[in-house]
Amino acid sequence: MRTFPPYRIQVVKEIPITTREQREEALARAAYNTFDLPSNMVTIDLLTDSGTGAVSAAQEAAAAQADRAYAGSDAYYRFRAAVDDLTSYPHTFPVHQGRAAERVLFTSVLKPGQISVSNTHFDTTRANVELLGAEARDLPCAEFADLDSREPFKGNIDLAALEQTLAGPDGERVGQVLVTITNNGGGGQPVSMANLKAVRELCDRYGVPFFLDAARFAENAWLVVRREPGYGHLTPKEVAQEAFALADGCVASLKKDGIAPMGALIGVRDPEIAKRCEVNLIATEGFRTYGGMAAHDLERVAQGLEEVIDPHYLASREADAAHFADLVTQAGVDIVQPSGMHALYLNAGRLLSHIPPSGFPGHALACELYLAGGVRCVELGSLYLGGFDENHNLVTPAPFELVRVAIPRRTYTQAHLEYVADVLADIAKDPSRVASYRVVDAPPLLRHFNLKLERIPAGA
Repeated sequence: MRTFPPYRIQVVKEIPITTREQREEALARAAYNTFDLPSNMVTIDLLTDSGTGAVSAAQEAAAAQADRAYAGSDAYYRFRAAVDDLTSYPHTFPVHQGRAAERVLFTSVLKPGQISVSNTHFDTTRANVELLGAEARDLPCAEFADLDSREPFKGNIDLAALEQTLAGPDGERVGQVLVTITNNGGGGQPVSMANLKAVRELCDRYGVPFFLDAARFAENAWLVVRREPGYGHLTPKEVAQEAFALADGCVASLKKDGIAPMGALIGVRDPEIAKRCEVNLIATEGFRTYGGMAAHDLERVAQGLEEVIDPHYLASREADAAHFADLVTQAGVDIVQPSGMHALYLNAGRLLSHIPPSGFPGHALACELYLAGGVRCVELGSLYLGGFDENHNLVTPAPFELVRVAIPRRTYTQAHLEYVADVLADIAKDPSRVASYRVVDAPPLLRHFNLKLERIPAGA
């Protein structure tokens, strides 16, 4: 039977329609950094799925009735009930967004010189580790190296490399193991329950705390139901509950699978870690029953956590992403296979083979998508992951040159995604015309948010 979205649209917002000339001017004013484009100059915004989903009527109704008490509001207890229904952590705290949750938890767990091991740290996660003087070490599974492979769980952590790290000379320096579900920095690929169980066993054996970065816990659970033997009879909620139960705690941006504009979660089992988190939270974010979140956001998140685990919603989201993936590949643009749910990852290095890593083919494709069709997205290639010298020259290229095209939840229709695929098809007809770029200024940390570039015309 055909899958369709289990909702209807009741409120809409106009989107800007611009000319190529207007977009050329806007991108130049932004120093060719798509993060600095004003949203009123973006037609289809696929920069991120974080906080960009459409809220439901039930979420807005709950928000309108939110109790704004400073301590112990009804909104907090509804939030806590929704979290307790999914997780088994005795200590949970609301936080205003994911990077703040990371900072609070990591400050309570890691010390300078220690190592955080992950399947892949994403940008702010890595920054929050490094700001503590610790090392963020990625151990993605070997299967991810083949972007075209349809291996079902390419988001897994490399278990052999993890055990080698824990048993080796660096083992005593490992302060935490953090597994991201789904693996955003690793192509949006899911993590299997078998992999999580093996991580649990290794962490128990070597006495290291195991945490989840669970921003997309529901989507990971759905892909487990769909792909992993022995889980097809379970609901996504039951799989999510099992995943949370395997870990010592979690951080989760609820701007993703909370389907809310703002919000995050910290959950831990260890009472001493919980005490340290609580002190840090109260000093820097807010009291433990709101953590920097407004009461209406607590209500939206509580309702969103109920809506996101609906199998009909998740089936529809998977179908939309798969349809989009088919259109993009038919247009002549390869993606990281198999397609996940929250984004497609375009293989810009293959499409723009005339641009070397030093010319940033991922960023070049992201800019061309904007110039050609007003579509905003972001590269995950050498601009994001490469090593640079003091003059902003690329020294160490990233292993892949990708572009993440995120799919906000319940926001765009199939017609919008078909338009994006059409824009990509036009680019793919003559990719040699796409210009490369040069970095002219960048900060040492999280450079992709604040860098400035200049455009180098094709053939120059």
